[in-house]
Amino acid sequence: MKKVEIYTDGSCKQNPGPGGWGAILVYQGRELELSGSAADTTNNRMELTGVIEALRRLREPCEVVLTTDSKYVSDGISKGWAKSWRSRGWKKADKSPALNPDLWGTLLDLCEKHSVTFVWVKGHAGHPYNERCDTLAQGEAQKISDNKA
Repeated sequence: MKKVEIYTDGSCKQNPGPGGWGAILVYQGRELELSGSAADTTNNRMELTGVIEALRRLREPCEVVLTTDSKYVSDGISKGWAKSWRSRGWKKADKSPALNPDLWGTLLDLCEKHSVTFVWVKGHAGHPYNERCDTLAQGEAQKISDNKA
């Protein structure tokens, strides 16, 4: 399998509000930047969307190291929470509804296609790719915010 590094981040003005996501795919020294936005969303939805959109760009099953500053995303997959939520009909252990089941379901499907290892990094701590993804995400959120004004 090809080895790909992916870096992602999500951002939201207010929360909920205008949001953006950014991702960088690195393969054999080449980098591809991706970004997008949503008019009325949450930070967690943008974090998930960045991961999903990056994984969707892979044309074949790959070995992926995915770096994110989102504990929500990294723990949701690495600790098996999302799989448990899905197995219980998108309910958490306390029977309350799991949030964002549409995105979690898509992400789980993509993680079955690829071999993905999630790595959490502290946000705004100087990690170059995380900082760049944050800039992309905030820029997308700002565009939506500016268009609403």
